[in-house]
Amino acid sequence: MKHFLSDFSKLIKFRLTFLVVFSASVTFLIGSKAQIYRGDLDGINWINWLILVAGGFLVTGAANCFNEIIEKDLDKLMTRTKDRPMPAGRMTTGQGLVLGLIMGMLGTWLLGKLNLETGILSVFSILLYAFAYTPLKRKSPIAVFVGAIPGALPPLLGYLASFGGAKQFIPMDYTIAGILFLIQFVWQFPHFWAIAWVLDEDYSKAGFRLLPTTKRDKISAFITFLSTLILIPVSLLPTIYGFGGYYIGGVSLIASLIFAWLGFKLWVNMDLESARKVMFCSFFYLPLVQLVLLFDLIAK
Repeated sequence: MKHFLSDFSKLIKFRLTFLVVFSASVTFLIGSKAQIYRGDLDGINWINWLILVAGGFLVTGAANCFNEIIEKDLDKLMTRTKDRPMPAGRMTTGQGLVLGLIMGMLGTWLLGKLNLETGILSVFSILLYAFAYTPLKRKSPIAVFVGAIPGALPPLLGYLASFGGAKQFIPMDYTIAGILFLIQFVWQFPHFWAIAWVLDEDYSKAGFRLLPTTKRDKISAFITFLSTLILIPVSLLPTIYGFGGYYIGGVSLIASLIFAWLGFKLWVNMDLESARKVMFCSFFYLPLVQLVLLFDLIAK
């Protein structure tokens, strides 16, 4: 059982799946609070929250599973992935496909029980991640832009899921959902490019071309830095549009400036240590901003 759980964790990329589910679950709570403040909801529907967590976990796990099926032979070439169950020979692609289909169908069914929009978005995210982003990784750095779309859907999915079948949307809901999507969309560029810089040698074994210029050079470092600068005004949008208070504005500004400073250091130094700092900063940035917004949401 221990070996199965270890292999299953690697199959679904547990840490990535956890981050996705965390993002969706927090924005579900943000959407619920927005409805409570305006009197459309009596309280948080924790049953729907659990359905979202379970469905989101299964859908994300399925997308990662399909990704690994497609990249099985490539995963054998890279140090960080060669011990995954399929490239290591502990699981066949047929077994992986069955698990992926079961998780995908069950997860989509669960999310569809919340509302139709959430179910449709879950299917769209699987298809875009597994069958557009995955094959593009070996062809062009444009893969990062394509991958950023399904990667930014969890907060949008979580916010929409908070409405259940009520569909009591007001114009501000579209604004909040869109901004939550935009913050996570922009955040992914320095996040992905920092990881790609750190793992470039390993990625090159499989022919993955994820850095802006496909290599560690001054232009790739500058574009990574530029993406952290773009995140500064984007992160302030909740306060600018009036659904986030001054605490989220202050925290977002400080966190974004730190992120940008580390991006600048990468541009100047062009070394692995600087790239790792950008990467680790990205891990903390998004959960911090989302949690602070949850507790500093202004009634509308």
